[in-house]
Amino acid sequence: MAENGKNCDQRRVAMNKEQYNGNFTDPSSMNEKKRRDREERQNIVLWRQPLITLQYFSLEILVILKEWTSKLWHRQSIVVSFLLLLAVLIATYYVEGAHQQYVQRIEKQFLLYAYWIGLGILSSVGLGTGLHTFLLYLGPHIASVTLAAYECNSVNFPEPPYPDQIICPDEEGTEGTISLWSIISKVRIEACMWGIGTAIGELPPYFMARAARLSGAEPDDDEYQEFEEMLEHAETAQDFASRAKLAVQNLVQKVGFFGILACASIPNPLFDLAGITCGHFLVPFWTFFGATLIGKAIIKMHIQKIFVIVTFSKHIVEQMVAFIGAVPGVGPSLQKPFQEYLEAQRQKLHHKSEMGTPQGENWLSWVFEKLVVVMVCYFILSIVNSMAQSYAKRMQQRLNSEEKTK
Repeated sequence: MAENGKNCDQRRVAMNKEQYNGNFTDPSSMNEKKRRDREERQNIVLWRQPLITLQYFSLEILVILKEWTSKLWHRQSIVVSFLLLLAVLIATYYVEGAHQQYVQRIEKQFLLYAYWIGLGILSSVGLGTGLHTFLLYLGPHIASVTLAAYECNSVNFPEPPYPDQIICPDEEGTEGTISLWSIISKVRIEACMWGIGTAIGELPPYFMARAARLSGAEPDDDEYQEFEEMLEHAETAQDFASRAKLAVQNLVQKVGFFGILACASIPNPLFDLAGITCGHFLVPFWTFFGATLIGKAIIKMHIQKIFVIVTFSKHIVEQMVAFIGAVPGVGPSLQKPFQEYLEAQRQKLHHKSEMGTPQGENWLSWVFEKLVVVMVCYFILSIVNSMAQSYAKRMQQRLNSEEKTK
């Protein structure tokens, strides 16, 4: 696999010496032009060129809608089959009968799975900037379940309102009956669905690199172009980031399934490079996706769950609050809102009235809510910028094609 990849890379470098205005252009001048085009695209962001960015974003949406409309028009049989299936499902959902109890159960499970899988996909894809849904959604959910389990001495929370709201069951367990494994089991479905979503979100870089390699065409992705440049300058790489990327690439390329599994099983910001590497060297789909799925949905997910559960276990939380209070000067004032917040959560768990909720709860909740809003807004802005830059790249490619045909 490595030898074939090396030979193909050499052929591609040779093909880059293409004819331009009747003359042959050396690869260095082509790479310089690509670099200038890339820098020009990177300046198309809302805080630098708002009007152009919004214009290009709108035009890119129109182009995508046109492309999808054309694809659907050429697959009319699939569209008709989907619409018929959708009509049957709608009729089944709304028609009264004994089957409604099963429909409601399936609907509940489907929405639960779709919610967490969707958050996992958003965390991996993000169109350039992933939404950190573990920190914003799954992590706080696991922490809430952990705190509630130790307070209620049980994980048998009433459903409903769980998982939307956690309250203690009427018959609470005895002190000391909660174990690490019981909390892991309680949040296993949510965590595994989120992990599956992150694995699905790693597929676009793989398919993009694989398609570019099989077609022999110029890559239509900045990350893939950077990957090829990294391969060309592998022997001269000196900085830490380049050497780390090369280490990931070599591990995946030489070890195969277990190399992909190792990269997917630990928090790894360079895993996109693993997907590009697997696609570039034509690693079979199930080898890549199987290792990614096992690593992210099982191994990595359990590591993250255990970390959150241990961090928010009762004695650790009490020690952290005590440590905050021991900070000289500002300790007591910082400790008070945390104590009030934890006490308010205990009252909610035990069905107590929310009247007279301490102000500390509102302060901490306000901070977290604003953090979520800021990160979601940044995620939306990154999508707008990314799509505007995609349209700018279309324009650059069209201009380059017109220049070559003159």
